[in-house]
Amino acid sequence: MADTSNATTGYADVNGAKLYYEVAGEGHPLVFLHAGIANLHMWDDQFSAFADRFRVVRYDHRGFGESRAPAGPASAAGDVFGMLRFLNIDKTYLVGCSMGGGMALDFTLAHPEMVDGLVLVGPGISGMPDGGNDPLQETWKEIQAAAKAGDYDKANELELRVWVDGLGRTPDQVNPAYRAKASAMNRALYDHEDEMSAIEWQPADPPAYPRLETVSAPTLLIVGDRDVPDIQQAVDVLAARIPGAKKVVLHDTAHLPSMELPDQFNQVLGDFLGSLNSPK
Repeated sequence: MADTSNATTGYADVNGAKLYYEVAGEGHPLVFLHAGIANLHMWDDQFSAFADRFRVVRYDHRGFGESRAPAGPASAAGDVFGMLRFLNIDKTYLVGCSMGGGMALDFTLAHPEMVDGLVLVGPGISGMPDGGNDPLQETWKEIQAAAKAGDYDKANELELRVWVDGLGRTPDQVNPAYRAKASAMNRALYDHEDEMSAIEWQPADPPAYPRLETVSAPTLLIVGDRDVPDIQQAVDVLAARIPGAKKVVLHDTAHLPSMELPDQFNQVLGDFLGSLNSPK
């Protein structure tokens, strides 16, 4: 573990937004993109674990955590590009979870020359057709209704049961410290509901789904066995269509394995990064 107490922090002016970032360590860049129910602190265990060998970067997406953003159109891949340019990074290993995974995939397709290792953790895929028959359809409606009514605590708890507890587990079967941290991160997002809803995320153009065979970066896929069916399906699609992609299933965890099982996650990630040859 590296001492990251002296990490470089600040705000980057990126495409009209002020994105809060943290950088620690030296070596080949390793950039972490967080999930849509979290902020950069979902990577706390990775930030310290990998800063002894890499220049580790994490930041809050626009509207999340400490980052702020104006209303209007925004590009996820464009923000990644802007942040890397701000930090003078030409090539990087890129790790993204959920929303961050979709961003990482879209960015890699848009700028393949900048990504020499790609890790997707329970990601979405832009342009992927809706499979239909979502077993969680009623839960999503309940979450939306609670949020619309301003009952953010209820909406947050329902989201935790989907993303943190996962398939086949009750809240009391999940590590309480982990669940509390995930709860605090997701609940905080509702305090910026007006700002978040004013961000007009533009779809990737072209989307990733038709182009998966063109991903050239070495790719690792990580998914928890208790993650939602749509995510499981997306990971299976990626494993089948990205050339040479490696899939790892972490057991008894849901959507945020880097937080719930940090030692196992870091071992899998470290082994993958160790198998890559950093450019000189």
